[in-house]
Order: sequence, then C-alpha cells, then structure tokens
Amino acid sequence: MDCVADSPTGTSVAFGHGRTIKIVNVSSGCDTLCTLEGHTGLVTSVAFAPDGKTVASGSWDSTVKLWDAASGSQKSSLEGHTDW
Repeated sequence: MDCVADSPTGTSVAFGHGRTIKIVNVSSGCDTLCTLEGHTGLVTSVAFAPDGKTVASGSWDSTVKLWDAASGSQKSSLEGHTDW
C-alpha cells in the first residue's frame, strides 16, 4: 500500500498499490468494491471528493485521474504535468 484515503462517510477506503487503486468497504469487513486500473506508473496519491462520489489519483505517469467511486469507471484523465 503506497497511499490511502478514507471516504467522507467513513464506510470505504481507497488505497493505491503499484499501478492500481482499490476501494474497499470497511464497514463490511473490507470487501473490495472495485479496482481502478489505468495508470502506467506508480500511484502516489489518492483522495475522495467531499461528496464521496469521485476519487482522484495521482501517479508517476504524470497524470491525475478522476474515477467514479461507485462503478470504478474512469471519468477523466488530466495530463501534461511535467514537474513538481
């Protein structure tokens, strides 16, 4: 596990591991709700939007991706960041 974020409701957690993000339901014993795949580099950050419906992830592949937290589908990919 490289990075972690808890949802605003406290019922789920997103964590980055390698090139993927997993969202797990902590209120039901850590069942995996979905696995988010699409980064080509190490995921270094994850965060939930305040409403809990979107997850943002940052990676060494120089992208920030936005995901639907319920379905796991990628909503957007923000590219072009080249430096810290």
